[in-house]
Amino acid sequence: MAEPSVPASNRRALLACAGAACAAVLAGCSRYNSGNGIAGGQSASAGSSSAAPASAAGSNGSAVLARTTDIPVGGGKILAGPKIVITQPKAGSFKAFTAVCTHLGCTVGSVSGGTINCPCHGSKFSVTNGSVVNGPASSPLAPVSIKVQGTSIVRG
Repeated sequence: MAEPSVPASNRRALLACAGAACAAVLAGCSRYNSGNGIAGGQSASAGSSSAAPASAAGSNGSAVLARTTDIPVGGGKILAGPKIVITQPKAGSFKAFTAVCTHLGCTVGSVSGGTINCPCHGSKFSVTNGSVVNGPASSPLAPVSIKVQGTSIVRG
């Protein structure tokens, strides 16, 4: 009996789909140590806020990420759009870090008790410097450069 013939175009399509599925699976297994990787499909949990509209601008024309009054002392605010977390470890001192956990790339979900908290596996990071307070993450959150202009916080 002769083997069935499969046109070359169908074989290519099958291989392309298999390759795309494999790439998607491997991307989900990536480790995020640099703070530059952004995992797709993750979102900040309820209680975190997104950035101010792009139309709001600081004195140098930069888009306003948040208002100083939005960031509680000892706490912070997660900006879902740019995946940044801004903290205020002590009154008048503002810090920013990537909101992407360095363990497996989940977006951090809350800021409380002096830590930035990842809901996926329980990693906690310092609001002061982004260092790991509780694993399984072993690398700190990458810092993000910001500036305070009056009551606005902008990228800097």
